[in-house]
Amino acid sequence: MRKNKFIIIEGLEGAGKTNASICIKKILNKHHIVNVVLVRQPGSTPIAEEIRKLIKKKFDKDDLTKEAELLLMYAARVQLVEKKIKPALKTGKWVISDRHDLSSLAYQGGGLGINTIIINKLKSLFLKKCIPDLTIYLDVSPKIGLERVFKRSPLDRIESRSLKFFENVRKIYLKNIKNNQKFIKINANSDIKSVTKNITKKISNWLNTQVI
Repeated sequence: MRKNKFIIIEGLEGAGKTNASICIKKILNKHHIVNVVLVRQPGSTPIAEEIRKLIKKKFDKDDLTKEAELLLMYAARVQLVEKKIKPALKTGKWVISDRHDLSSLAYQGGGLGINTIIINKLKSLFLKKCIPDLTIYLDVSPKIGLERVFKRSPLDRIESRSLKFFENVRKIYLKNIKNNQKFIKINANSDIKSVTKNITKKISNWLNTQVI
């Protein structure tokens, strides 16, 4: 059997991360990998889900500072890593996570302008033993992504940010995945059928390179 892996799905709002997570789990199942755990960040534990609500909530008078947002993201992330991700990996399960630390580098770093030294310090302190084996980056234009989000539900606090914010977030994503062997870039501007087909092809090819 293949050694279990920690797989991350990254991308802007409306990129299709939830569908991608489900798709990848199905692909793994077809390759006889059945012990698969799906999680999302922030969230997937009782405490992290409560933090998620705070992060997404629109406040009338007292909005979160950018530093508070970063720390809440990491509080939820560390809770999930320690309570769910590490235990799952330790018992041989595969883990697929909707977002991980690169989201903070892109959103709180690229989008909000927090110094990357601070963000990388948090990563070094709390995530050094939880390194992804593969990251799938769903690349969608901010305009297309936000149009999709607007159609499905009212925008939350983060989704309500400017187009420029998401353009800056995307720049950081693209900068970090460039020439990185642990990343697979997927064009997520197409319809869901085309994106799913592309994910299926690339993940299947990747699985075939893994040691059995």
